[in-house]
Amino acid sequence: MTTSQQTTLVLGGTGRTGALVAQDLRERGFGARTASRRGADVVFDWDDPTTYALALAGVDRVYLVTPVARTRFAGQVSGFLDLAAAAGVRHVTYLSTYGCDRAPPEVDIRAVELELAGRESFTHSILRPAWVMQNFADAHLPLIDGAITVPTGGGTEAFVDAADIAAVAVETLINTDTHAGAIYAPTGPQALTVAEVAAFIAETVGRPVTHNDIDPDVWINGAVAGGFVPAVYAVMLRWLTGTIIAGNGSRPNDDVEWVTGRPATSFREFARRSAAAWMPKAAG
Repeated sequence: MTTSQQTTLVLGGTGRTGALVAQDLRERGFGARTASRRGADVVFDWDDPTTYALALAGVDRVYLVTPVARTRFAGQVSGFLDLAAAAGVRHVTYLSTYGCDRAPPEVDIRAVELELAGRESFTHSILRPAWVMQNFADAHLPLIDGAITVPTGGGTEAFVDAADIAAVAVETLINTDTHAGAIYAPTGPQALTVAEVAAFIAETVGRPVTHNDIDPDVWINGAVAGGFVPAVYAVMLRWLTGTIIAGNGSRPNDDVEWVTGRPATSFREFARRSAAAWMPKAAG
């Protein structure tokens, strides 16, 4: 198949990895159609199945990003995949989560992996990335009064750059036969505590940055009460943070380099690239 015939539907096309996947595909001469509720090439809303068919028209592969801040979505994904198969999609790359095979039963991440594995009409690849570095540079884990507030119990995580996740995804979408059935777990090159992350940020911005290792219940209840996540998503937050607290956070591996041919980005590199995110905002 020539590059002009390959078109990928990129769900979450305005998001952290989706936008990068689409950009990389286009720069390499492949077709990409971004899909999101707003700001993308086509409108796509998981809660509106009438948007699925138009998004799928003329594509032969999909970068699958499931609904955010939810735990139950397997039924919606299954319906979408039925339409994808009928539309002639040949490959799906799914953005899953590190350690999802140990996720609580109330969370449908693993169920989607099993759904893909049970389908024969198209091939698939699965990405199970570690926590993304970008969490520290946006509203997920903002720097407030010189502190990063998140419960980790001093545990470590091999934080990964979203650009590295996207680069792995692009390879699976371009070379579908090579990566059919593959499960990759993109990580950064180091397992870091959040205190060590804070030190890298402090080094970059030239002022003290600390980690406030808050009680998990206080943090989760605050996120729900503040409207940052719905109450049903508390189980997901408890699992994600609890994994690190228990000492089972992601461990560095060479999946990024093996798939892309280049080393994974270090947090120091990411911090230097993202310094503006932590600089004081000028008074308006």
